[in-house]
Amino acid sequence: MFGIYLRGGKVYTQVVPDCTKATLRAVIRGRISLQSVIHSDGWVGYDGLVDLGYQKHYRVQHNQNDFGKGKIHINGTESFWSYAKRRLAKFHGIPRKMFHLHLKECEFRFNHRKDDLYAILLELLRNNPLN
Repeated sequence: MFGIYLRGGKVYTQVVPDCTKATLRAVIRGRISLQSVIHSDGWVGYDGLVDLGYQKHYRVQHNQNDFGKGKIHINGTESFWSYAKRRLAKFHGIPRKMFHLHLKECEFRFNHRKDDLYAILLELLRNNPLN
């Protein structure tokens, strides 16, 4: 699983086959503009993002008890994963072939946590009938 969180905004998730540098870079390049400031943990898969053209990349080194300094943190991302884990734990296991759908539901609910989900779903169904 991989997630991108826009500060004060929304989260984007994707099930990835692995967490290698090549895999993560492909998702990052497809979702994040080069002008963005990136905050990440210390995973080696994030090495070299500045070399790709991203202007700024700050890291939080959890393995060194570094959880952030001022605006340099990944609390929004951590908040989403905490939310998703709590929500998914209620199912006591999810079939692998359905997991991506459950993850996307968590993403949708998190992104609309301050909105009236009933009204949003009604509008979606009006505009995209299930027939």
